[in-house]
Amino acid sequence: MKQMQELIDELVAEGYLATPAIIKAFREVKRRDFLPPELIDEEGFNSPLPIGHGQTNSQPLTVAYMLELLSPQEGDTVLDIGSGSGWVTALLAHIVGPTGKVYAIERLSALKIFGEQNVRSSGFKNVEFFCRDGAKGLPSHAPFDRIHVAAAAYEVPEQLKDQLKPGGRLVIPTAAEDIQVFEKRTDGTFRQDSYPGFLFVPLIEE
Repeated sequence: MKQMQELIDELVAEGYLATPAIIKAFREVKRRDFLPPELIDEEGFNSPLPIGHGQTNSQPLTVAYMLELLSPQEGDTVLDIGSGSGWVTALLAHIVGPTGKVYAIERLSALKIFGEQNVRSSGFKNVEFFCRDGAKGLPSHAPFDRIHVAAAAYEVPEQLKDQLKPGGRLVIPTAAEDIQVFEKRTDGTFRQDSYPGFLFVPLIEE
């Protein structure tokens, strides 16, 4: 059975992981700590793994790809929507470091509790969790340097784009089976790029 470190080595060799801070986070934040007990031995599988409630711990390749597109920096304030098991939340917390902050939103209360417990058990203190509709973002704590969304939107919520700082970046999957990247210019307009070939669970809006 493949070990997680072997999978990380493969993702580095294939170019999916390239940024030193992101690679370091992948190596030090253990995926196994964010899985149900019966799936711990499957952490090295390059596939989504079920965490209950119809949700998954995302495929490592996809997480790597999205984090590279997001390009979080040390000291950033990040909004993580659809935090689920907390694994990506913890990766982000590791990357932004103690001078940064991650705000995590999970719509399902049982998963919010599961993810928050996992992140706390991993020792991260720079994360705050909320149980609410992620499509609305978190205006009370905006603006954000980076916004990461782990579920596919039918339409990209304008509220999320509004909550970005100038120079900020939003990475969000869509129902068109792609990942969209929005980078906010200083004049408030956006540069937009699309990366096809990714399937996500839908972003549920209230």
